[in-house]
Amino acid sequence: MAKLTIRIDLSIGSIGPGKIRLLELVGESGSISAAGRAMNMSYRRAWMLIDGVNRSFRAPVVETQLGGTHGGGAMLTELGHDLIAHYRSIERAAAKVSASELAALDAAQARPRATPSGRRMAAMTAKRRSSSMPRRARG
Repeated sequence: MAKLTIRIDLSIGSIGPGKIRLLELVGESGSISAAGRAMNMSYRRAWMLIDGVNRSFRAPVVETQLGGTHGGGAMLTELGHDLIAHYRSIERAAAKVSASELAALDAAQARPRATPSGRRMAAMTAKRRSSSMPRRARG
């Protein structure tokens, strides 16, 4: 099924479904590390992505707290919550407007072909081999 994916190019950087999901996970877990693990990425990668988003706006979207007796953590700022809400709103509006076009693309797609089994594939390959083509020597 055809699916619309939105990426918003800002003057500095871009924001798309991956970064938005990372922000949502930071909001849910209160941790950049846990959010990164949930997306199968390293802490460093998650931190770099969040740092890039923070640098794209006048105010941070995620604030971090250093560890200590109460442990560290991360939380979405009001701007972070707004960013997610605006992105999801744009995504819903675009999906609604493009639904008929996506359905048309779905209808026009080629159907996936079944993959032949091992024996059947060998038989098909043998049939395609020219009689003038020598067989490989077996050693």
